[in-house]
Amino acid sequence: MKTAVAPLAHEIPPAVQVDVVAQVKDIYIEKGTPLFMRTVLALFSGGFATFALLYCVQPMMPLLSHEYAINAAQSSLILSVATGMLAIGLLITGPLSDRVGRKPVMVAALFAAALCTIASSMMPSWHGVLLMRALIGLSLSGLAAVAMTYLSEEIHLQHIGLAMGLYIAGNAIGGMSGRLITGVLIDFISWHAAMLVIGGLALIAAAVFWKILPESRNFRPRSLHPRSLLDGFTMHFRDAGLPLLFLEAFVLMGAFVTLFNYIGYRLLAEPYHMDQAFVGLLSVVYLSGIYSSAKVGALADRLGRRKMLWATIVLMIAGLALTLFTPLPVVIIGMLIFTFGFFGAHSVASSWIGRRALKAKGQASSLYLFSYYAGSSIAGTAGGVFWHLGGWDGIGLFIGGLLVVALLIALKLAKLPPLGDVKA
Repeated sequence: MKTAVAPLAHEIPPAVQVDVVAQVKDIYIEKGTPLFMRTVLALFSGGFATFALLYCVQPMMPLLSHEYAINAAQSSLILSVATGMLAIGLLITGPLSDRVGRKPVMVAALFAAALCTIASSMMPSWHGVLLMRALIGLSLSGLAAVAMTYLSEEIHLQHIGLAMGLYIAGNAIGGMSGRLITGVLIDFISWHAAMLVIGGLALIAAAVFWKILPESRNFRPRSLHPRSLLDGFTMHFRDAGLPLLFLEAFVLMGAFVTLFNYIGYRLLAEPYHMDQAFVGLLSVVYLSGIYSSAKVGALADRLGRRKMLWATIVLMIAGLALTLFTPLPVVIIGMLIFTFGFFGAHSVASSWIGRRALKAKGQASSLYLFSYYAGSSIAGTAGGVFWHLGGWDGIGLFIGGLLVVALLIALKLAKLPPLGDVKA
């Protein structure tokens, strides 16, 4: 469905400017409308596919260690290579979407990533698998860079927190489903066949996304001239809050990915000796993230992001502390709380980007997500060193340090003067 975009006010005769103002009020998508439902369902599907494709390999890391005779840190490259290339791709696809449009970039990204996942299942060597995973990460940057910008441009300001939360809920369900499907399937079929299943599901999600996502109505093309990109980059880093949000994304995602990268190694070893299928089933802890991303996002719209960000990080610290105990029920409860806090914090921080970035929003979102996935890639692999040196206590020390930094950043953000939004 294509909707005509209202002309600029200075191009309109004074006699009809009042009517144009009324039309502009209607240009944003509001909660409760069919367009809102289509938008959040499409972005939910896109988030589902992105995280399913990205994190479906996490449960199979111990299996890959055995099959290819590599250690935990080396096995983590199957995820870190993808997130690293995704981070690099964000610096390209975000500005590209500022020029050619939001929806075309996102649709192409989803289809390319799904096809590369299918191709990865046919690679005969470890290096071939890593090459395909790098292409998957590069492809997914097209959706990851643009989705938040699309929402901040198209959704009414009062409902951005809810819409962003629902999009991130799709991320959570995708991450859970990708881990759950492969974590269970590899106990019964080869990991190659499991990747084929994930790739097929992603193709379906890409088709749904393509068909139902409304065309952009508030998009305005920007120049791809290097000077324009540099000006936007400089502007974002001169802001008092945006660089802190970029750093927050790095440490939060680094902490989250590290926990889930190595929890499988812990549960497969003594004293648990769990089988792979049961470890895969523990991905249901993502259900708490599905709830918190939408709930905390909506609360942030009402209570303010300043309060909600540090509170969710405190929850992550509490959840991490519980995972340091030995009883399995306590460990699982800790994972639930940790996951709840992370997705809530990410929902708050990501919606804050659209509030503070007054111009070049696509570039701002790209910088946020570059930091987010760089944290996943760098900290996710660095955590393997702490695992080898200190086991789960070493992992706890590493993640705890990251979360202390995250809390200090959140408290700093809470003290910043508001930027056009008293509930920022």
